[in-house]
Amino acid sequence: MTLAWEVARPGPVEGEPLRRVDRPVPTPGAGELLVRVSACGVCRTDLHVTEGDLPVRRAGVTPGHEVVGRVAGTGPGVTGFAPGERVGVAWLRRADGTCAYCLRGAENLCPASEYTGWDADGGYAEYTTVPAGFAYRLPEGVDDVALAPLLCAGIIGYRALRRAALPPGGRLGLYGFGGSAHLCAQLALAEGATVHVLTRDPAARRLALELGAASARGAYDEPPERLDSAILFAPVGDLVPVALRALDRGGVLSVAGIHLSDVPPLRYESELFYEKELRSVTSNTREDGRAFLALAERHGVRATTHVYPLSRAPEALRDLKAGAFDGAAVLVNDVSPSS
Repeated sequence: MTLAWEVARPGPVEGEPLRRVDRPVPTPGAGELLVRVSACGVCRTDLHVTEGDLPVRRAGVTPGHEVVGRVAGTGPGVTGFAPGERVGVAWLRRADGTCAYCLRGAENLCPASEYTGWDADGGYAEYTTVPAGFAYRLPEGVDDVALAPLLCAGIIGYRALRRAALPPGGRLGLYGFGGSAHLCAQLALAEGATVHVLTRDPAARRLALELGAASARGAYDEPPERLDSAILFAPVGDLVPVALRALDRGGVLSVAGIHLSDVPPLRYESELFYEKELRSVTSNTREDGRAFLALAERHGVRATTHVYPLSRAPEALRDLKAGAFDGAAVLVNDVSPSS
């Protein structure tokens, strides 16, 4: 039997919605890999699944979709993966490959798409499974903890940055500065941007400045200059008009999260006029993932991490909600391999 956490009753993490269970090692289906989990990042989407902000897709699901592990077995029809090979498991688990969206390269918009830790069990466990076509091959030179947050926080930050249409050498505002934003900032800085961070957390502001941000102010403050682009990472709808007002003419705001509280009414003249744009971000494509991982390796993009043993997963989620750490939390497998 192996350890896993499941969402017993979605609700506030202070009320212990996660339940520790013992399960048999899962059996990979046709075309799937069995992965022994080494590390799993703790993403804000896990919090939304656990607390019920995202509707239940599968009762008793195991959260977690920033998984680094090793191939422990393969299902029927899998070729090209060897036992012990290092792989990553990310948020997008499956797309049908045949719909109009998939055929035009937008598999993130596939109506039949499925997600790790929402539709199927994820990485808050000793073992998980993944369709082989959606597993990422990972380099051996970076440790498990450093790699894990790149598999969602990093990839989504990358897609949000591209959706924000930042011009070369442009001025970028980041609203919220958690796991995804601090990776996005590193990539933007490496590509020549001037980065301004707007966040309520003093520790996050200090981290932003350490990473090279030009300024770090409160979430509702004005940046020191107009912005060409902005990304909203905080799941706070009230910040949408704030960020739009900070944009220069022709600027773009992208909203990176899967969940956002209600957006107040927008004033056209002060918040949308002069061809400003508001864009959402929906999941990612596998090409996004491959492109970001290559850029992260080239530019040395690394997460600031805080390690929790797998046996303390609920504590990690509570600390995430409370803003108790900067950067990203990562669960590490603290259970001996099953026989």
